[in-house]
Amino acid sequence: MALAASGVFASLPAAAYELYNQGGSVLNADLEAVFGIMHSEESYATAGNRSAGSSAWREGYIKYGLSGSQTLADAGSLYGKFNLVSSGTWGDGDAAGFTLGSERRTAVEDAYLGWRSGALLPLFGEDGVDISAGRQLVKLGDGFLLNGDSVNLGDADLGADFDRGGAYYLAGRKAFDQTAVVHLGGAQGWRSDLVWLKSDNRAQAETELAAATLEHVGAAGTLGLTWIHGLDVNERFATAAQLERKDMDTVSVRGSGGLGVENLNLAFEYATQDRDSGRENAWYLEGAWTFADVPWKPTATYRYSRFSEAFDPLFYGFSRGYGTWYQGEVAANYAGPFNSNTAVHHVGLKATPRDNLAVGALFFDFDTLDRDLGNLSGQELDLYLEWTVNEHLIISPLVGLYKPEHSASEGGLQLGSNDTNTYLQLTVATFF
Repeated sequence: MALAASGVFASLPAAAYELYNQGGSVLNADLEAVFGIMHSEESYATAGNRSAGSSAWREGYIKYGLSGSQTLADAGSLYGKFNLVSSGTWGDGDAAGFTLGSERRTAVEDAYLGWRSGALLPLFGEDGVDISAGRQLVKLGDGFLLNGDSVNLGDADLGADFDRGGAYYLAGRKAFDQTAVVHLGGAQGWRSDLVWLKSDNRAQAETELAAATLEHVGAAGTLGLTWIHGLDVNERFATAAQLERKDMDTVSVRGSGGLGVENLNLAFEYATQDRDSGRENAWYLEGAWTFADVPWKPTATYRYSRFSEAFDPLFYGFSRGYGTWYQGEVAANYAGPFNSNTAVHHVGLKATPRDNLAVGALFFDFDTLDRDLGNLSGQELDLYLEWTVNEHLIISPLVGLYKPEHSASEGGLQLGSNDTNTYLQLTVATFF
């Protein structure tokens, strides 16, 4: 079973406190702190250690360190970052049982160096060659297949030690342990990424892979290709599905943009996997329209996504906000499905009554494809606010209503009944 952890503030605005800036040398102090309070009226048999009833818990992490850059006259610039993450979970642990409330950990998060070409290689444009290596987050495309190493399990007994310090939902740890990345091209025209990475996350079987992208960015939108090749996994920690990652090829074609139409956004991706047990696939089609002349400028979205019975979702992650690519705050994190063996209808509405306040509603309908593997069909409605109090503080309350079609005794995962679960969450993020 794939695991998810949404990390609602995974895309926090880049912020830093400048300590020094002189003669092309820049040194910043970085600080990011996120805290969440969660309560779920129902619990889930996902990890096998929960009983029927409610779960209430708290999560938090602090990310702190230094970042900087150094210009090299006419030879581009060097840059780098080093920081730590301290994380924990308190209370009952999460509703799926991946954390128990006893988790505490401090460890290195980002630790990488890089070089940008500046104007040295005009064929590629300004900073058109960017080479980096070390411990860092890597994202490809829309994050449908790869967007950080964000599964953060805790002290739960899952047959081995998978503890990364908890904060399962907030996912403070997202960096891959070892990476080498080359970005070619600028913000427009042809561009490409070449990636090698290795995870130290036992929940991801310490997967090692190589990847490449080729895409074109123009006025009508972006069209791209992605290829991901599995190099190795640690068999000691791998599930049966993860064992197939070695030598597995995943190829996708994707696109996004408005085709030159103002207020329109279209997106799609089709991914196919060639693995030992056969071929799997996943895809989505999405359309969104912003009513720019209506008060609050609401944006309406519809998306259909389908993930075949044994599709491996790899390292998908939170990218464009709630619902991407963790579909449903309850379903994606605790109750399932987890971007495999399901078809999902999604309708969303988001409006901005004030420049610093967004309100949204998300509906998901999940339909399990192969019900012999368990039936995680259900519906979820999420209502949320995103309040940017100031440039250093974001507050986001959320209410989720999740209705599974089947309880755990009937092939689902919700313990005790298939009643509607009321899920309450408040997340607060500060950054400098």
